Amino acid sequence: MASKSAAILRRALLYVPASSPKFLQKSRTLTVDTIAYDLEDSVTPTLKPEARQNITSFLSQKRPSSITELSVRINAVSSGLALDDLRTVLPSPNLDALVIPKVNRASDLYFVTDVLKHTLPERHSPSSPNPIKIIALIESAESVMNLNEICKASPYLSGLIFAAEDFALDLSLTRTPSLTEFLYARSAIATAARAHSLPSTIDLVCTSYRGPEGQKTLEEESLQGKGLGFNGKQCIHPSQVEIVQRTFAPGVGEVEWAVRVVIGDEKAEAGGRGAWTLDGKMIDAPVVGKAKATVKRAELCGIDIEAVRERWKDQEPE
Repeated sequence: MASKSAAILRRALLYVPASSPKFLQKSRTLTVDTIAYDLEDSVTPTLKPEARQNITSFLSQKRPSSITELSVRINAVSSGLALDDLRTVLPSPNLDALVIPKVNRASDLYFVTDVLKHTLPERHSPSSPNPIKIIALIESAESVMNLNEICKASPYLSGLIFAAEDFALDLSLTRTPSLTEFLYARSAIATAARAHSLPSTIDLVCTSYRGPEGQKTLEEESLQGKGLGFNGKQCIHPSQVEIVQRTFAPGVGEVEWAVRVVIGDEKAEAGGRGAWTLDGKMIDAPVVGKAKATVKRAELCGIDIEAVRERWKDQEPE
């Protein structure tokens, strides 16, 4: 069964090429939820052995306190390079997760799961509190059609990522500013992840982000993805991280409404009431559930929920 760890926060997943010692060291200064040190697309075939050694050395150093999750994107299982990647990086003490590209079918994750269990049996026993997590990249029509099987393929699966450029290549699509050509795939991914209780759904890369117009596009894309059910976004440059993490955190108004609902519901329940209203809107179980989830996510994002609760402590159910 897939991981149900709701405490995982991956608002921004930033790719850093493992072939560059300069970029690896620079990443230590960043504040970001997840970094995926890349052994795949950003590394040429001749540099892959060197990149493996770079990331192994890097992950054996003191853990950066401002990066929540350290992950490595290995090469696709179908490439024939994945096993060498895994053998090299899995012993790294600070490795939290693996990003697996081109997951077209469940067998891709069966392979990775078997290697995890064989290489690190203690860390991947049923009672282990901290197994290495798997995040799967959905990049093709085949993978979208196989989402149900993929989501059930590993007990360590912790999220799905939509790779728009590869998906566009597979379907001979042209990416447009509206992104409507990706609506079906994005909706399918977000829905499948929720159906299988996967904590992370990470949206497509924003390819234009420099300057005011680029930043505006990045924010608009992030809001659109959030509206489709994604709770994070891939980043290809450190300058994207702040906007993405701010956008995928609950806003001030969103948090205040959620706290008011939670406080009102606590009082309604104590008074034996079921449905009630707030500001003229009916509040029932689904609304309360969403409010509680918003409060939980706000806490993970470092928002002072106790201060908000104090401001609204006198909220009553109407």
